[in-house]
Amino acid sequence: MLEGVNLRINRGEMVAIVGGSGCGKTVLLKHITGHFTADKGRVWVADHEAGTNGQGEAPLLEIGTASEDKLDEVRMHWAVVFQRNALLTGDVFDNLAMLPRELRAMTNEQILPLAVKALKDVGLDPELVLHRSRDMLSGGMAKRVAVARALAQRNANLRMLAVDEPTASLDPAWAAALARLLREVAAEGVSVFVATHDFAFAAACCTHAVLLDVGRVVGAGEFAAVMQPEALASVFGVPFARVQGVCQQPVTLPVW
Repeated sequence: MLEGVNLRINRGEMVAIVGGSGCGKTVLLKHITGHFTADKGRVWVADHEAGTNGQGEAPLLEIGTASEDKLDEVRMHWAVVFQRNALLTGDVFDNLAMLPRELRAMTNEQILPLAVKALKDVGLDPELVLHRSRDMLSGGMAKRVAVARALAQRNANLRMLAVDEPTASLDPAWAAALARLLREVAAEGVSVFVATHDFAFAAACCTHAVLLDVGRVVGAGEFAAVMQPEALASVFGVPFARVQGVCQQPVTLPVW
């Protein structure tokens, strides 16, 4: 359950959603993407299907009052990487083709170059994995396929990407590569939300952070300002220290 959440996320920001297990990170992501409906309060998102004003801004749409048809229109500009990947039965191409086929009525011939590029972006060889069954993927490969499925929409006016625990099952090299890739996506004007326990990964790619504690926002703003050792110690109950030189900004890590 979430309570007292008040946030504004702008275009092109990369936002880390951090907090202890069960604090509401995934729930917050599902409210943002319209998979959950708030009992109280409102969630507003940019409606990129409605055009833009003179400043290039799309009008806002309240998720809670929008019809399912309207939400489907707006979701054409969103992509989600689920915590447990949520890959469909079938092969890798079937998974990457699902959204372009259903949302944009694209043919397999149109989808193929998008799928190939998305797999290359996550470091997978299309010739080896494009037609490999979901059940034949390792945990790390399945995570990268889930990311590739989201990125297959990258050339289709993608405006928001939500990623839940993206470094689960990834080794450090691919976690670092994913951080670089997400920075590239954000630089294209995509708002990126990352729910994570991986503080080093968050520091490597996120510009902003939201700190949750038992469903309440206890910190929100620029990443370094939110990820203070004292604030994290209060939420997690263990001491934290700030470390320099790990990535492009200081990393706040638990002291064991």
